[in-house]
Amino acid sequence: MERNITKVQYGVFTAACMLLLSACVSTPPKPDVDFNPEYNFSAVTKVGFYEGSGVVSGDHPNQVSDMQRGRVDKSLRLAIESKGLTFVQDPAQADLLLSWHLSTQDKTDVNTYEVAVPGVGVGYRGYYGRYNRYSYYDCWSCMQTQTEVSVRNYVEGTFIVDMIDPKVKKSVWRGVVHSKLKGKFENDQNKYNAAGQLIMADFPPQ
Repeated sequence: MERNITKVQYGVFTAACMLLLSACVSTPPKPDVDFNPEYNFSAVTKVGFYEGSGVVSGDHPNQVSDMQRGRVDKSLRLAIESKGLTFVQDPAQADLLLSWHLSTQDKTDVNTYEVAVPGVGVGYRGYYGRYNRYSYYDCWSCMQTQTEVSVRNYVEGTFIVDMIDPKVKKSVWRGVVHSKLKGKFENDQNKYNAAGQLIMADFPPQ
């Protein structure tokens, strides 16, 4: 027997919200971080936004709204400033340029499990055993089971933050968070800020 438990169509507007809100759940996913060990991060004092920041791609490539992008930008800017760095409006003045990217992918979880069928598997044998006084039952506590399949469709979001060296136009630091996206709208800037702190926690690398 197959049952489709849930199938939710996720818009990118909601997707970007909930991916960043991964910091607010009880067990937030730890970002995967990679960086160029030869880069001198101690020389970085000013950070700005990369011109192409805020791209959404994958199975739901629609653009996020200006309000949504603004909340994401603000959370990352505050996270950078909390490191004692200066966020500048003019990218030409920046030592590093920050770029974020959201990739979405449709996925499916398929799980099988056994369920008991009431009223099946217990039969009367008409027999009283010498060594087992209850042996006149085929099975006292057992029931026949059947296999059921649970199919759960969801969208996985991958939120990527790159710190780009404008001189060579290459990323020297990257933070990545993977999360199942939930269909819930959120506009609390404080929650975005907490998520921004999470993904930027290991920048600059020590």
